[in-house]
Amino acid sequence: MAAPAPVSPLAPKSYPDAPAIRGVRFATAEAGIKYKNRTDVLFVLLDEGTEVAGVFTKSKCPSAPVDWCRANLAQGTARAIVVNSGNANAFTGMKGRKTVEVTGEIAARAAGCRAEQVFIASTGVIGEPLDPQKFEGVLAETAARVAPGPWLDAAKAIMTTDTYPKVATRTVDLGGVAVTINGIAKGAGMIAPDMATMLSFVFTDAPIAAPVLQAMLSAGVETSFNAITVDSDTSTSDTLMLFATGQAAADGAPRITDAADARLAGFRDALTSLLTELAQMVVKDGEGARKFVEITVTGAESDASAKRIALSIANSPLVKTAVAGEDANWGRIVAAVGKAGEPADRDRLAIWFGDVRVAVEGARDPDYSEAVTSDIMKREHIPVRVDIGLGDGRFTVWTCDLTKEYVAINGDYRS
Repeated sequence: MAAPAPVSPLAPKSYPDAPAIRGVRFATAEAGIKYKNRTDVLFVLLDEGTEVAGVFTKSKCPSAPVDWCRANLAQGTARAIVVNSGNANAFTGMKGRKTVEVTGEIAARAAGCRAEQVFIASTGVIGEPLDPQKFEGVLAETAARVAPGPWLDAAKAIMTTDTYPKVATRTVDLGGVAVTINGIAKGAGMIAPDMATMLSFVFTDAPIAAPVLQAMLSAGVETSFNAITVDSDTSTSDTLMLFATGQAAADGAPRITDAADARLAGFRDALTSLLTELAQMVVKDGEGARKFVEITVTGAESDASAKRIALSIANSPLVKTAVAGEDANWGRIVAAVGKAGEPADRDRLAIWFGDVRVAVEGARDPDYSEAVTSDIMKREHIPVRVDIGLGDGRFTVWTCDLTKEYVAINGDYRS
């Protein structure tokens, strides 16, 4: 197996001290699924009464764990989560489905719950059978030592080609009571917006009903995980789930059963903020990434049109390699706008790198300075803005550059 990639230069300089969430305990284990001498299984136990929401890949070739989670989501409650790295259990036929069923039974025994209350996620190589006995050997032992932290360990256990763990936390007022939201994520390659784009698990002690959780999650994902791209490839295994234990009710937090409840405003904003932070950490760990690129499209005919244009730019290999080469090649951005299939007028386009306008009214800006723009392209964080000049539509997506390291990592992935 290839040597681990060095930690991304865009990695956080420090990690939050995510507090315990009542009703959530977890532990990690080494099952030897693919990696040696590193944790590759996360087992989470959730207290009785935990409610759940989820969004999943729109891929027409979903993994067996995604099918399992979709089926179990309908009953709205959760007691356990099993996540493994190293093998996606995708495109594995009947064997894959059997592995998920057996894993669910093993986890249910360890958690003391029904198999329908177990949620399973797998990430890693596609097309390789996953032996369920890998879980038989570790889940009971892992369940015996669950604890309310540390959250960084949970994030490390679900990594594949990630170079750093991804953890975020928020504390917010709900009806006069402080509630906590913690989230972890994994993702570095095969990242493109399509409902959800990686594995991510978010937990709160707020007493919020499953339908309300679902409404907030489905809305929050659109401007966070659905607004990122590393390489334009959507995984078979993309899973984002939100769990609410309801334990803050003991402190007087009100149970929320209506998504329109005004008391949810702060919680909704905090959840979206947390999802955005996790999503941006995924992009900053894009395989081989050296640059974090924020692309904002304004002046489009609608927000939806702005998003499609922004993604056309963000997914362009020519744009991404120009960024890697620190070249402010706005011609490639013009090409990406033109191919997006959305309303645009060449002679109304304006383009900025950072605060420097490089093109306006369909031509190079007469005040353009190569030296000033080159300095912007040397930064780790590069904002790009494109104004279409047709309307009020606006959207921001985040991406990274495309480097030789991306090719090396993915060329050796199964080795």
